[in-house]
Amino acid sequence: MNRLPDEYILPIADIFQNIVNWLVDEWRPVFQTLRWPIAQVLDAVSDLMNSLPFWLVILFFLIVGWRTAGIRNGVFCGVSFVLIAFMGLWDEAMDSLSILITAVTFCVVVGVPIGILAGRSNKFWAVLRPVLDVMQTTPSFVYLVPVVMLFGIGTVPGVIATIVFSMPPVIRLTNLGLRQVPAEAIEAGESFGATEWQALINIRLPLALPSIMTGVNQTLLMAMVMSVIISMIGAEGLGLSVLRGIGALDVGQAGIGGLAIVLLAISLDRITQGLGEKSKQAHHELKPRSLLGRFRAARTGASDSPASMQ
Repeated sequence: MNRLPDEYILPIADIFQNIVNWLVDEWRPVFQTLRWPIAQVLDAVSDLMNSLPFWLVILFFLIVGWRTAGIRNGVFCGVSFVLIAFMGLWDEAMDSLSILITAVTFCVVVGVPIGILAGRSNKFWAVLRPVLDVMQTTPSFVYLVPVVMLFGIGTVPGVIATIVFSMPPVIRLTNLGLRQVPAEAIEAGESFGATEWQALINIRLPLALPSIMTGVNQTLLMAMVMSVIISMIGAEGLGLSVLRGIGALDVGQAGIGGLAIVLLAISLDRITQGLGEKSKQAHHELKPRSLLGRFRAARTGASDSPASMQ
């Protein structure tokens, strides 16, 4: 006997199918409402990116790359976008960039608060951690099946799949950054009369910022990977150009699409890494004692009476 008898095989595939069918039958209208805010942000970003002159976008990324990551990386970002323009993939690149900006924005808006809750509650983190483990180990193609059944096909469902796939890193690293804040900094803040909210805004988050920025960088890279895969469900962008080239056995078309994806990914990675490095430098300069000094000065400046500090 080389395998388990059929009567002992668990019907796990049927269970998954029944769960998805139940979600589609009972909750599809609820899931459809999630499309609206994502579609609004995506349309706004896409209209902006496609309305700007290509030279202005190139200049913008050159300056941003220079100011965040140094002149060499700034020149690299500018040259990368120039090459994308001369390869005839400018519109596709702007579509991919719109998808990335939208996905990362929602990942940060949703993921950072979840990471803060996880960093403040061990019970919540104990429940959330296995969920994130499953999300990060599930193959990216698997996300496409329930997304298509619940949201349909197109660019907006693709953005939803990208958000779900890319969110775990920013949640994990926000949680990690908050847990690594020195306990003495929190205790000193409480001794100055800081409330829980004031300690979070003025002490915990500034000291956790380098870790949060690393999470944003990792989320961006995962979103870049997924933005290519979602072309399989009709999402626009550079991934669709590569998919069409493969389908037509057009090596040249697929090749320039892949090169444009690499250039775009490296440029965005350099910029976010530069922002992360700047936050680390600020973190080293922002010692807990000096941070508490600023907080104390702000408190005493707001009111001279001890009662107002409670």
